[in-house]
Amino acid sequence: MTPQRPERAYALDLHLCRRVLLEARPFWPHILGLAAVNLLATPIALLAPVPLKIAVDSIAGSAPFPELYRVWLPPEMLTSPVSALALTAGLMVAIGVLSTVQNFSSWLLETYTGERLVLAFRAKLFRHVQRLSLNYHDMQGTTDSMYRIQYDAPAIQSIATTGVMPFVSSTLTLLAMLYIIGRIDWPLAVVAIVAMPFLFAITRGRVARLKGSWKRVKQLDSTALSVVQEVLASIRVVKAFSREDYERERFVEKSQQRLRELLRVQLLQMKFDLASALVYGTASALTLSIGILHVRNGSLSLGNLLLVIGYMGQLYGPLQSLTRRTNQLQSALVGAERAFAVLDEAPDVIDRPNAQAMARATGAIEFRGVGFGYSPDHRVLKDISFRVPAGARVGIAGPTGAGKTTLLTLMTRFYDPASGEILLDDTDVRDVKLADLRNQFAILHQDPVLFSASLSENILYARPGASQADVEAAARAANAHDFIVKLPDGYDTLVGERGMRLSGGERQ
Repeated sequence: MTPQRPERAYALDLHLCRRVLLEARPFWPHILGLAAVNLLATPIALLAPVPLKIAVDSIAGSAPFPELYRVWLPPEMLTSPVSALALTAGLMVAIGVLSTVQNFSSWLLETYTGERLVLAFRAKLFRHVQRLSLNYHDMQGTTDSMYRIQYDAPAIQSIATTGVMPFVSSTLTLLAMLYIIGRIDWPLAVVAIVAMPFLFAITRGRVARLKGSWKRVKQLDSTALSVVQEVLASIRVVKAFSREDYERERFVEKSQQRLRELLRVQLLQMKFDLASALVYGTASALTLSIGILHVRNGSLSLGNLLLVIGYMGQLYGPLQSLTRRTNQLQSALVGAERAFAVLDEAPDVIDRPNAQAMARATGAIEFRGVGFGYSPDHRVLKDISFRVPAGARVGIAGPTGAGKTTLLTLMTRFYDPASGEILLDDTDVRDVKLADLRNQFAILHQDPVLFSASLSENILYARPGASQADVEAAARAANAHDFIVKLPDGYDTLVGERGMRLSGGERQ
């Protein structure tokens, strides 16, 4: 697989981030609140090393106390080493408490906003997937759609709340610390600044390679999940032919492919982390060496050196966080790309702009030169023409694969014909609103389909507003009422997944 050019990868990433922010528009107040809470981390981080500097320079040493101490505190407290030390220790505790409160507030708001955002996005994906044509589901498979809704959709949270915001707050913290270090000792700030282009180059180099690898991991993950879904959906067939070991080996093979690709991603990440660590270590060693020399020649106090060292540790902390988050962000961007790819799919079968309503059809059906194929190179129907008068009963016979079921799917517009037209009461079915068209048909599938709900809810599925009397009348018409009333909970009996608590005959 050819890796993307970095410029193209960055353009695609920016496009995805814009789409995520547009998708998160209803939650912008929450995200802005989260941003404000995260920004509080910058002044707290700047305050953290200050008590140590005061203790070393002003309490253990002879340097004057900071101006805020002199303005707000009585002179006798500053002249007492015990009082000054107690105050400085209390300041250190207060900063720690503020940091904890800020972290907890950020986590709480991030969790609340992120979970609501993911729920809304999943609901949107689920609704859109149901509107897509059967051809899409036939080509992609149900497991792929499930994976994108359940596992790719949370990427929007990773980008909108835990991806972009830390980059913003970390960047502001970096700039503030560099400014303060420059005010204290500008050569030390130069050392920190010189290291940044190397770190940027390392981060830039990993983007395209990590993204391509994460795409393969997610594809293989979806494939392994499809094996599980297929086997559990067909567990009776698997057991009937004693194919449990074969299916296990198939699942293990797919999972091992995913594991190999995931290890490749982690090894690639470790390679970049080692390069970053080399830059961090070199810059920190230079900072310490230059700082000690400046302390020895009297141009820098020991307290200020400790302050700078504290800032440098926090300075490279956000930088390391930014580079490590690149791996997580690339995984999230791949997930967002896969989720948005579903939203970008347009349904093949939709209402025409001037589609008309249909209350109740008489039932006259006509096929005129209809041709259709599930793929362009394989036609199932070729120039089919016939007419069924209203009220007539027609049986269609033919060998397997002749297209009998296809005729029904075309009448109900699960697919549209490639050529010709289908008429219902002399009206092209494509000119009728989809919901009204499908309400004209009652279909009994070859494989009974029941949802994991009560018998009553299953009978009501096509007409949610029907009365209980209608439910019982439908059950009697299907010769099901007698066995239903004998069940422990009658019409309120839960049928289980796919109706497996009922026998085959009862499900039919």
